[in-house]
Amino acid sequence: MVPFFLLVGLEIKREVLSGRLSSWRLVTVPAVAALAGMIFPAAIYLVVAGADPVQRAGWAIPTATDIVLVLGLLAFLGDRVSITVKVFLTALAMFDDIGAVLIIGLFYGHGFSFPPLAVAITALILAHVVARFWRFSWTVLALLGVVLWGAILEAGIEGAIAGVLIGILIPFERERPDNTRSLNRVQSGLRPWVFWAVIPVFALFNTGIDITALRIVDILDPVAVGVFVALVVGKPAGILGSLWILDRLGMPVRQEGLGWGQLVGTSMLAGVGFTMSIFIASIAFIDHHLVTTSKLSILAASLVSALLGFAVLRKSAELTRSRSPGEPR
Repeated sequence: MVPFFLLVGLEIKREVLSGRLSSWRLVTVPAVAALAGMIFPAAIYLVVAGADPVQRAGWAIPTATDIVLVLGLLAFLGDRVSITVKVFLTALAMFDDIGAVLIIGLFYGHGFSFPPLAVAITALILAHVVARFWRFSWTVLALLGVVLWGAILEAGIEGAIAGVLIGILIPFERERPDNTRSLNRVQSGLRPWVFWAVIPVFALFNTGIDITALRIVDILDPVAVGVFVALVVGKPAGILGSLWILDRLGMPVRQEGLGWGQLVGTSMLAGVGFTMSIFIASIAFIDHHLVTTSKLSILAASLVSALLGFAVLRKSAELTRSRSPGEPR
C-alpha cells in the first residue's frame, strides 16, 4: 500500500499549495467536519465493543473514508451534483486520509525503536535538502525514500507513512506544470497504477472473506455491530453535527450548490470506508476471525452508506432542478 499512500501524500501537498486547502477559510469547515466524522464513529465503536481490549483495538476502523470510491460514486451522478459538492467532499476525504495516516502511524505501530527512527529522520532531512536546494535527482530521492521506508519499518511505525512523507517531498512547480519535476506530472503518472493495479491487488489479497468460517450469530458480534453502526450512523452524525454548529457560528457551511440536502448526502457517502478501513482492520486484529468479521461489516456498511448517499444526493438534485425549471437539465 506504500504507492497508495505516496499518492495520498502528493494529493495533500498539491491541495495545500494550490487547491482546496490553500487558505484557512477553505480548510476550516471540511477539517472540523472530518475530525468530528472520525471522533464520533470511534466513540460509538468503543461503546459497542465494550471492555474487551482485543475488540477495542479496532476503534479506528470506522474513522476512514475511501476517497477513490466516493469520488467514483459522484462521477456517476455527473452534473446532478455541483462542483461545490465535489470540492467539499474531496476536501473532507483528504482530511480523513491525513487523520487515518496519523492514526496508523501513532497507534498501530509495534513500539518505537529510536536508532532506526533517527536514521529515518536523517533520510527525511537529506531528501528534503536534495529536493529543495541541490540539483534535483530522482535516483537520489528514490534511494533516500527506500532508506526512509526501511528505517520507518524498523522503528516500529507502519511503513505506509513513508509513502506519504516521500510524496510530500516531491517538488511542486506552479510556473512549470509540464516539467518532469512537477508534482502534477508525477501524480498523473502514478494515479492509473495505483487505481488499476495497487488497489485491486490489495483488495484481492485482503478483502477475501471465508464465508464458511462465519456463523449467523457473527452479525451480532460487537466488532461487526460496532463497525457497521459507526460507519452508517456515526460518520454522518458526527459530520452533520459539526456542520450545524459551524453554521450557527457563522462559518461558510452552506454555499451555492451546497445546501443541507447535499450535505446530508455527502456525509452519508463518507461512511464508505472500504480501502482504508480494511487496511486498518488487517493491522488492528491478530485474530483471523475478528479480521474476517470486521471486513464483512465494512463491506456491508460501505454498500449501505453508498446507496443512501447516492439516493439522497440524487433526490436533492431532482428537488433543486424542479424548483428551477429554467435551468438546463
